[in-house]
Amino acid sequence: MQETLDHLAGDWKIYQLKGGHRFSADDVLTAWTAARVCPQADQILDLGSGLGSVGLLTLWRLPGAHLTGVEVQELSYRLAMRTVAQNGLCERVRLIHQDLREPLDLGRFPLVTGSPPYFPLGKATLSPHPQRAAARCELHGDIFDYCRVAARHLLPTGRFVFVHAAGDIRPEEAVARAGLQLLCRQDVLFRSHLEPTIALFVCGFAGQRQDAAAFVIRDAQGHWTDEYLAMRAEMGTTGLRRSP
Repeated sequence: MQETLDHLAGDWKIYQLKGGHRFSADDVLTAWTAARVCPQADQILDLGSGLGSVGLLTLWRLPGAHLTGVEVQELSYRLAMRTVAQNGLCERVRLIHQDLREPLDLGRFPLVTGSPPYFPLGKATLSPHPQRAAARCELHGDIFDYCRVAARHLLPTGRFVFVHAAGDIRPEEAVARAGLQLLCRQDVLFRSHLEPTIALFVCGFAGQRQDAAAFVIRDAQGHWTDEYLAMRAEMGTTGLRRSP
């Protein structure tokens, strides 16, 4: 399996498989949202951390914080461990190789993040690559599991930020079933004239819901929007021009 060492944020790099699961705009937007809603967080818990991209991007944006990540796939866990070492982050990052559905008691956190798989088994084509399959389909837990574990580890004033498929009705039910309240939903449009494919969710134990206007990545002509370029700059990512 061929590996690549790619830019993540600032001068940080990330190990990924060339033909495996790779981090995406979904991860960057989740981390951006998390850092904005909880800028004073000194501890971050990232559930189903995969390659570590969501947690590490949030950590990069919150330079005074420490990160705990939980990941079940051995391959992704090993790649994330190498990424942590590559960037000299061993003193700021703790990675745990475990299924988040198993007994887990890590204390309480002001900020919990997650990027659950979007599709129930049987609702999407299962990739022959096991790493990509588990990142896309619910082989190791679903949004209900993520919300339940997040609520168990969230401080009373903390926030749980996650991304999910925009057309799925389950996230709001999962949030409520975990005893949390949905405080904000923001749909993401990859093209301004198309329906949203993903949505960003912010949850807590108390507060008033106030949804945000849709975040648009490209306009109808296919150009990157100013808001997307500004978000990328804020998150230390590079390599985009105004026109694709």
